[in-house]
Amino acid sequence: MRRRQRSVPQIIEQVTIIDAGSEGMAIAKPEQKVVFVPFGAPGDIVDLKVVKRGKNFFEGEIFRFHSYSKQRVEPACSHFGICGGCKWQHLAYEHQLRYKQQIVKDNFDRIGKFSYPSILPILGSDQPYFYRNKLEYTFSPHRWLTEGKPSENISDDALKGLGFHLPKRFDRILDIEKCHLQHDLGNEIRLFVREQAIRHGYSFYHAKKQQGLLRNLILRNTHAGEWMLILVISTDDQQVRDQLLPQLIKRFPQLVSVFLVINPKLNTQISDLTHELVYGLPYLTETMPSPLIGQNDLHFRIGPKSFFQPNTKQAGKLYHTAFQWAALTAVETVYDLYCGIGTIANYLANMAAKVIGIEHIEEAVEAARENSRLNHIKNTEFIAGDMAEVFNWQLIERSGRPDIVITDPPRAGMHPKVISRLIELSPEKIIYISCNPATQARDIALLNEKYSVQEVQPVDMFPQTHHVENMALLSIR
Repeated sequence: MRRRQRSVPQIIEQVTIIDAGSEGMAIAKPEQKVVFVPFGAPGDIVDLKVVKRGKNFFEGEIFRFHSYSKQRVEPACSHFGICGGCKWQHLAYEHQLRYKQQIVKDNFDRIGKFSYPSILPILGSDQPYFYRNKLEYTFSPHRWLTEGKPSENISDDALKGLGFHLPKRFDRILDIEKCHLQHDLGNEIRLFVREQAIRHGYSFYHAKKQQGLLRNLILRNTHAGEWMLILVISTDDQQVRDQLLPQLIKRFPQLVSVFLVINPKLNTQISDLTHELVYGLPYLTETMPSPLIGQNDLHFRIGPKSFFQPNTKQAGKLYHTAFQWAALTAVETVYDLYCGIGTIANYLANMAAKVIGIEHIEEAVEAARENSRLNHIKNTEFIAGDMAEVFNWQLIERSGRPDIVITDPPRAGMHPKVISRLIELSPEKIIYISCNPATQARDIALLNEKYSVQEVQPVDMFPQTHHVENMALLSIR
């Protein structure tokens, strides 16, 4: 039987990159055929190799540069182009902001198709690097090789990696020497963990074979310089308890909270697992300025399972915008849907009559209540449960109809039942915060029969990436 020959990849020559869009892809249109290209910059003139064909588009890779875009800058990270985390490091920051603003507009125009005012200028970050307060790394016994050497020429220890997943590859880990997204102490801690793990002979978890001890390392930090470390292992190990963790605690006094998680499951989900505190405090404490002049700062306790916006400074800008849009006069009832640990609810509470927060994660609700107590706030109520079921008429009859609703759902957007309930309740204002402008546009289109869009404010929560946070102020028609 004759072996089927591979087709020769198509090369498209002298193509101009014309745009940058969603998912971090650049866009070219040779002969009106849309080609999506990673790591391109508008203004590049390149030869493209077609790697995938769709019905109405191609996916391509840059095969050769003829000239470089003026929008390009030298990426700061040596891992750029392999690691999938920062797809826009090669774009000057002012251009990143411009394309993110355009992503919001494109989604509102193409998906929403509703009327809205001119989008406010995106709130850029004063700190486009080293801004994240949380990162998660994965162990692998066979890291992704970038040196061009066959693996048989490399020792087993040298093959071990601790880093990020390659794009769309659950089993491929890029060993990270220096990440530019979190404070540099995070790099020191990660490299120390990898070095000690190799020195003591710990096995690194193999995702396909589903064997090995060390699985994940999660690092959280605050602006005050407090750090939390969460180590995930597949089975309890006394050597880890007696050797690795004490070494870490001694080497890094900034670690004020250390947790151990035993994950014997086949998946990496750990929110349902016990987080055992083995050292220090069960939380970090982050501080934010109060929106009210003369008021004390607000403090938020962040546990190992807590969701907190990964960019604290940009979160402050987002919350302050929500505060201004709400224009509270101390008589309003506010509902905070998908409230997490109650950051927005507690941020607004001192200017509202009361705030009701709803969140499906019980631990987050407990943290929200604790954050109210910590800030001496007494007019909040937090409820745990599935949003589509808990946000019902029984709750409204007990806690009152909302004057203002803040909603900050996950990327999938709001459940249709929640949207229907908002239309029935008809609060005067809805402040819709979203990490996914596409599902936000879809949901606003469903609300459009009762609400008009008054303001649209993008916020750059994730510099160097294509992700954008967006806020929309809706008012009753």
